[in-house]
Amino acid sequence: MASEDRRDGEEDQAMKARLEALSAALDRRQHDQADRVDAEAANLRTGRAMSLGFRVLSEFVAGIIVGALMGWQLDAWFGTKPVLLIIMTMFGTVAGFWNVYRLASAPTGSQGGGTRPK
Repeated sequence: MASEDRRDGEEDQAMKARLEALSAALDRRQHDQADRVDAEAANLRTGRAMSLGFRVLSEFVAGIIVGALMGWQLDAWFGTKPVLLIIMTMFGTVAGFWNVYRLASAPTGSQGGGTRPK
């Protein structure tokens, strides 16, 4: 009887040790999962920020280039060499700034759905 009690005690100790090991493994796994989710969220935020940055850059540069090309072509048609090029490049720059302003003032995230105002 004493040997059975001792064996039951040893089994209880072994079961407690396994339970503690499983509990520690589960805690590590949950911690690792939380870290992974945080890293994925950070990557998503970085990707969205880079996307917005490239969009702002392209909107601004496109405005300037389109204005300059229109001024260059109008100068060729009307023979007013640099005048319309300068004026249309200025208009293109203003249009580029306006597009950047509209992008910056647009609601982002879940509040506005990330759409541009019309």
